[in-house]
Amino acid sequence: MNGLLVRALRLSLGGTAVLGGIDASFARGRVAAVLGPNGAGKSSLLACLASLRAPDSGTIMLDGQALAAIDPRDRARRIGLLPQTADVHWDVDVATLVALGRYPRRGRWGESDEDRAAVARAMAATDVTRFADRRVETLSGGERGRVLLARVLAGEPEWLLADEPLASLDPAHQLDVLDRLRAVAGEGAGVVVVLHDLNQAARVADDVVLMRGGRIVAAGAPETVLTPALIAQTYGVEAHVGHTPEGQRYVIPVRRT
Repeated sequence: MNGLLVRALRLSLGGTAVLGGIDASFARGRVAAVLGPNGAGKSSLLACLASLRAPDSGTIMLDGQALAAIDPRDRARRIGLLPQTADVHWDVDVATLVALGRYPRRGRWGESDEDRAAVARAMAATDVTRFADRRVETLSGGERGRVLLARVLAGEPEWLLADEPLASLDPAHQLDVLDRLRAVAGEGAGVVVVLHDLNQAARVADDVVLMRGGRIVAAGAPETVLTPALIAQTYGVEAHVGHTPEGQRYVIPVRRT
């Protein structure tokens, strides 16, 4: 079966269970938003999907093949990860950093015209072209976040995993990033994104996964998952859920339950 399939996934860190038997499925051409309170296991799930952590038990299948059995270079071509932190440990300019995203796809003869074109498209899509010659260390946290997203996009992965990509971004660039995630899915890739903002999730997601305590509370379309009852069960808050005149769903937390 095509897609990313997770079955009975369990993971413990430092003796504490952080994933307690996760079953989930993600499809190409769709944006899946993973939501939940702090400590729900969202980032741990993403780390397992990116093969950064090996689960204690359970399986992850990519297009019918065990993820762990796929050659690491092939896996790097197919899955791109945007981490939660915007830390960069290399003293390089922006263009060089973004070009590193092409490394899994480069041939033996080095950078090609196709590589350079992909880097240029990624930088334009994230509004960082004007920073091309800037040293990464001179950028703000939000600017670095966009550069790191450009690096992932430059690799043209089949799957884009993004852990809180809106952190440190102003509202305009938040909308830009959400639109870019939708565009990536529209081009046929699968997108799995961890978010904290329920309203942004309602705006961008085709599918929503609610997590709490290392388990999935509910999964499905935003209109069936972002309900007052499930929000209360997941976050412990009473929320008002409504729609704007344009039909956009919104969520307003009111009080703790």
